Amino acid sequence: MSTAPSTSPTLGCARAGGPPSQEASHPDAPASRPRRWAPLRPLILRLHFYAGVLVAPFLLVAAATGFLYAGAFQAEKFVYAHETTVPVGDEKLPISEQVAAARKAHPEGAVSAIRPSPEDDAATRVLLSGVEGVGAGHTLAVFVDPYTAEVRGALEQYGSTGALPLRTWIDEFHRDLHLGETGRLYSELAASWLWVIAGGGLVLWFSRRRTLRAVRGTSGRRRTLGLHGTVGVWAAAGFVFLSATGLTWSAYAGANIDELRTSLGQATPSVSAAAGGDHAGHGGAAGTGGSGEHGVGLDKVLAAARGEGLGDPVEIVPPADDASAYVVKQVQRSWPTKQDAVAVDPTTGEVTDVLRFADHPVLAKLTRWGIDLHTGVLFGLVNQIALMLLALSLILLIVWGYRMWWQRGRGSAFGRPLPRGAWQQVPPQILVPLVAAVAVLGYFVPLLGISLAAFIAVDVVLGEIAHRRGKRTPADARG
Repeated sequence: MSTAPSTSPTLGCARAGGPPSQEASHPDAPASRPRRWAPLRPLILRLHFYAGVLVAPFLLVAAATGFLYAGAFQAEKFVYAHETTVPVGDEKLPISEQVAAARKAHPEGAVSAIRPSPEDDAATRVLLSGVEGVGAGHTLAVFVDPYTAEVRGALEQYGSTGALPLRTWIDEFHRDLHLGETGRLYSELAASWLWVIAGGGLVLWFSRRRTLRAVRGTSGRRRTLGLHGTVGVWAAAGFVFLSATGLTWSAYAGANIDELRTSLGQATPSVSAAAGGDHAGHGGAAGTGGSGEHGVGLDKVLAAARGEGLGDPVEIVPPADDASAYVVKQVQRSWPTKQDAVAVDPTTGEVTDVLRFADHPVLAKLTRWGIDLHTGVLFGLVNQIALMLLALSLILLIVWGYRMWWQRGRGSAFGRPLPRGAWQQVPPQILVPLVAAVAVLGYFVPLLGISLAAFIAVDVVLGEIAHRRGKRTPADARG
């Protein structure tokens, strides 16, 4: 498989500048009997070429930043050990006292959530929103010793996994290059093409009936091709997975996926935060500058959630207004996933709604697991090491792909795809359904469709230029 330019005959979208390339013209092509898929192979090769030239740089950035992100989980534990870990004591204080200590040290903003210490040596996190200097969508996490109520520090936090500044910076670099919504186009483009390149690479590799021992006894371009193909075959399934899960929260394809899931009744449900009783006038609701204490208070709310079986780690979200309930939800993304949630009436302390992860629709569960596996939290360190290996594999494949492009060069042939026109060999009964499928796919994955249309347009223009030059040259020579 290839994620960078390699030998490629035709996308086949322009007038042929020469005869359609045959498989035998490929320097690595052994003689073989024609097969039903043979007419498609040149098309895949040329698509591979264009994807390698134009998309591989985006994939290289995504792979490098993804490698750093996977390693950031362990780095974060080391860098922020003072804030996140505490000496183990005898008995943890009530959560209300811990929050009060955090508010005394940091009275700014409002309490948006509380994450009680999930382990014996872990600090409690009190999350404050509306704090000056903290980025939009981020919170200030105040770390409190659950045994002594000592405030150990405060750090900016982002996302449901509780990313601290180091991991947040790498995460945003991976997602949008710190360019905001415009920057997200790069990662969506990379995710849109990764599965296409991986699948095409598998077809190209096995269509030659190569084995995974193809590297032995080879040198030069053949050796590079063998390394490229062997690693690509082993990593292809991982690339397809990363591509699919990355698209689920992309800007455009992600919106289409969400719309499709909703239409199928597979959207992720949420617990109802509507309070069951009249509790107006108690004050202290989140968003009003309150401390998070509202009605019966945090301790009774947490006890009610424990009574419904919500074990650590959990997050307590204070009522958004005087008509809302507390929401307590499990936030464990590692296996086994803990994502149950309850709503607790601030007036009575009674549970008004319960949502179990086991009751989520199938696609909602698969989406949750897929995203968590993609981000490296589902299986912890093993998951993170696997992601780093995948990222390293992709980097090597791109380097080898460009090296093959270089090694193929023979004077003016360097960087030039093989002749156009192979689409003419594809039988209509294959070509027509293929075009229809690509059109539908391009609609649901817009950046794939737009960039593919751009590749075709460029190919058409270059083909027409080459054709006209070819017609003028003989006349010029006679003159």
